[in-house]
Amino acid sequence: MTTVREQETAAAVAGLGTWVSGLDAAAVPAGVVERLSLVLLDVAGVTAVGASLPEHRALRAAWTAPEGRSPLIGGGRLVPSDTAAWLNAMALVALELDEGNKYAKGHPAAHGFPAVLALAAELDSTGPDTAAALLAAYEVAARFGRAVRLRPGGHPHGSWGVPGAAAGCARLLGLGPEATAAAIDTAAGLPVAGHFGSATAGNPVRDAWMGASNASGLAAARMAAAGMARNTGTAALSLGTLLGEIDAAELTAGLGTRWDITRGYFKRHASCSFTHPAADAVLALRAEIDPTARPIREILVETHALGAGLTAVTWDNRLSAMFSTPFVAACAALTGEVGPRSPLDRPDVVALARRVRVAAAGDLTARLPDERAARVTVTFEDGTSAVREVPNPIGDADHHPLGEADLVGLLHAWLPGRPEFVERAVRVSRDLPGLERVGDALRTLAGTEEPPGTEDLSGTEDREQS
Repeated sequence: MTTVREQETAAAVAGLGTWVSGLDAAAVPAGVVERLSLVLLDVAGVTAVGASLPEHRALRAAWTAPEGRSPLIGGGRLVPSDTAAWLNAMALVALELDEGNKYAKGHPAAHGFPAVLALAAELDSTGPDTAAALLAAYEVAARFGRAVRLRPGGHPHGSWGVPGAAAGCARLLGLGPEATAAAIDTAAGLPVAGHFGSATAGNPVRDAWMGASNASGLAAARMAAAGMARNTGTAALSLGTLLGEIDAAELTAGLGTRWDITRGYFKRHASCSFTHPAADAVLALRAEIDPTARPIREILVETHALGAGLTAVTWDNRLSAMFSTPFVAACAALTGEVGPRSPLDRPDVVALARRVRVAAAGDLTARLPDERAARVTVTFEDGTSAVREVPNPIGDADHHPLGEADLVGLLHAWLPGRPEFVERAVRVSRDLPGLERVGDALRTLAGTEEPPGTEDLSGTEDREQS
């Protein structure tokens, strides 16, 4: 016998199924479609940046997939949709540059866009259907992100967002309300139980969790298309019992009137979003006081409770460095950026990172979720200090939003020597909602893979530091 919680969750998922199956891109506010194009541009460009990493070249070579109709974005190959969904998702999150949403507490687009784009290319779907599917993927994932509170230590990759991938793929397959709800519910039974410690330790399995999310969402939609899926309120058991807690009312709150895709953030730093306010504050201080001319004694980063645990002063590889506020603050202070090529073992950065202290501040925690603030105090060797507080990172829709020109500038910097790919991504992101068919346009995003060594995003050889 099902519990009341399962019944309530099943009813909410049924509401999502009805909304997703009837979602018409032509009826969506113009501002929402414009934001969708920006998110799509970011997804395509950031995926190509990740795909250029040496380890991702090696992964594509090891993944002996046959030829297909879906692009490995920036990877120079066409493969079956399942392979594209998995590998593109891993590349998208590899450098911590992917779009996110503070209200969802994670990355709705990365959970489902790779699956939707891969399936749309394979099916040669219409532009309006693909746009509707992408919106469905984002909005459903974001609502699950709002609804689910993971247990302490849980990482959001590959858990609450799987239903978003299923929703988008179900919309592309033209499933009705009940089948779409069944796909969403089935996907909620396929989460990854990932621990945040894997990310801070620099284990790339964290990236694979996003691959699993997209592949699982695609599988759930296909199960529903075959009549094998049911909506039984599974999310109440998986996400709401084993992995955390769920508030079913959040799944349909503001559905069709509040568009969470318009409330997300774009990243300009290659690091965990919790470190971005600190990086922005340091860079603002750097613009006023040149820290290279005045030796820094220490840096104090006060932040909210969510980000207070990123305190590591050593790192084994780029992934673990991206989850270290001391690395990010020191790198920003001494090099002026935190990017895909930021040096991991530059002596002055390593030394300064050991003098960065991170502390939780109750007043900043109280401002969650609307603000993810940080207050940075830089103390110099002469005893003087400078303080800067920021309410949200640059790139947040509520603070300092980034537009198309900003994203294009970042992509050109992250993809040097590949202006043609950036131009292609801009064109596809602008045109997709109105295309008669999207297959050929999406396949242009595969591009031609750059020869090994053309783009070195590793910065330095990874090494263990003590």
